Amino acid sequence: MNIRTPYLLFIGDASDPLSIKMAKSAADWSPEKCVGELAMPGCSVSTGLPRLSIEDAVERGAKSLVLGFANSGGTIDEKWLPTILHALNLGMDIVSGLHDKLEEFSPLKEAASRLQRQLINIRHPKEKFRTANGVKRTGKRLLTVGTDCSVGKMYTSLSLTKALRDNGVDATFRATGQCGILVSGSGIAIDCVVADFISGAAESLSPNAPASHWDIIEGQGSLSHPAFAGVSLGLLHGSQPDALVVCHALNRTHMRGLPHQAFPTLQDTIAMNEMQARLTNPSAKVIGVSLNSSSVSEEEALSVCAAISRETGLPCIDPMRHELTPILEALV
Repeated sequence: MNIRTPYLLFIGDASDPLSIKMAKSAADWSPEKCVGELAMPGCSVSTGLPRLSIEDAVERGAKSLVLGFANSGGTIDEKWLPTILHALNLGMDIVSGLHDKLEEFSPLKEAASRLQRQLINIRHPKEKFRTANGVKRTGKRLLTVGTDCSVGKMYTSLSLTKALRDNGVDATFRATGQCGILVSGSGIAIDCVVADFISGAAESLSPNAPASHWDIIEGQGSLSHPAFAGVSLGLLHGSQPDALVVCHALNRTHMRGLPHQAFPTLQDTIAMNEMQARLTNPSAKVIGVSLNSSSVSEEEALSVCAAISRETGLPCIDPMRHELTPILEALV
C-alpha cells in the first residue's frame, strides 16, 4: 500500500485504551513513522507520543492522518468530518482501518478529489480470493490464537518475528488486521473477507516458501467468542499452522464485550484450536502460551507464567516483559 509517512495518529475522544489499538500499534512498533497524536477534548488515553495540532504535525512533516481508534461496528462518526477535512486541506492523506469507507462520505470524497489526496481504507482488501483447497504448502507456519479477542495476538506475532530474525531465522510477519497492516505495510484484513473465502485468503497470505522459512501469522478473534469465532476458524484452516501460540490476558472475567459469556480455560482453548487446526495440518500443535500481564506487577507476572507452565506443560512468557527464548526453543 502506498501509505505516505510520517503519520499523525488521530485518537478522538477515546477513553478505553483498547479502543485506540490501531494508533497504539503504530506508536509501539513503527514510532519512526509517527510524529505524534491528535486528541480531542474528553480523551483520557494516549499512545505516549506528543500531542499535536494538525498544523503542528504538518510542520513536522506529517503526510497522513491515521484514524487510530476503533468502535463497535467500525463506524466513522460524522463529528470527526471537520477534523478530517481540515487535514485534507492542509495536504494530508487519510488512512482508516474502520469498516466504514472514507469515500462513502461525500464531503471527504469531494475534497480528496479536488485536492488530489488519497483516501486509504486498509481494512477493505481489493484482491479477489479463491476458496481454500487445503493443499499442503512448503515452508513453516506459526499462527497466534487467543482465549479472547484483543489479548495480544498481533504483539506476540511481531515479537516472535523479531526474535526469530534476531536469532538468524528467516521469518516473515503476515498481517491479518488493520493494525498489523499499518505496521508492516501489507497484509489482508481477514475480517472483511466474504466468509466463503476466509480460508482461501489465508492460503494466499502465506504461500509456498523455503523449507526453513517461518511465516508468523497474526491471529484474529477467538474460537470461544460468539461474534468472532468464524474468522478464527477460517484462519486456522487456511493457515495450515505447524505451530500455535495461545495468547491470554489476565484478569478478564468474561469475553470482551459480552458480560454474559464465560471465559474459556486455557486447556479448553488449547484442545479446541489443535482439533480445528488438524483439519488441514494433522501435525499442528500448541507450543507455548503468550500472557498479556499488563494488569499485574512484574513479580506477579512471573509467578503466573510459572503456574501456567506447570498447569499446561508449555512455556509461558509475556513477550513485552520477558525473553522469548522458551518459546523459540520449542519452535525451532
